[in-house]
Amino acid sequence: MQHLISCIVQNRSGVLAHISNMFASRGFNIDSLAVGTTEDPKFSRMTIVVRGNELVLEQIRKQLGRIIDVIKVFDFTEIDYVARDLVLVKVHAPAAKRGEIAQVTEVFRGQVLDVSQREMIIEMLGTEDKVEAFLDLMRAYGLKEVARTGRVAMARGPRMAGERRREKWQKREVEM
Repeated sequence: MQHLISCIVQNRSGVLAHISNMFASRGFNIDSLAVGTTEDPKFSRMTIVVRGNELVLEQIRKQLGRIIDVIKVFDFTEIDYVARDLVLVKVHAPAAKRGEIAQVTEVFRGQVLDVSQREMIIEMLGTEDKVEAFLDLMRAYGLKEVARTGRVAMARGPRMAGERRREKWQKREVEM
């Protein structure tokens, strides 16, 4: 089963390496990882997608909670959330196929970013399933290059239950 975990961490060098090393040393594979600063530049949000059963998920949450630079851990397993992936695709696009490729891109609400004599670069944002469906269609034209972000996610509605204001994050209250 796939799990989505989000962590608020101190925004300083070495934190990403420390967390990814924790996953590697315990034999957990990261399917997707996205990191960026929050509204407060002292903190970053890491969104991590992992596979495993409930036992694996519980172990991951506990291990993350032991890392000093991790302020909060959010498990999206049983809450309603919004998640998106971004993909940039360079596709073989001879002049005769460009219109067709542009139409498929429009259906997926993507955007053509660049056109050259033989290629197009397309941006598409969506759920993992939508991104995969788009890539499947683009394969017919000849994928030349694909660059994907990790998944980013946010809980729907009001702040997550128990979440404190960011000023209190410094007290290192790890939510499990």
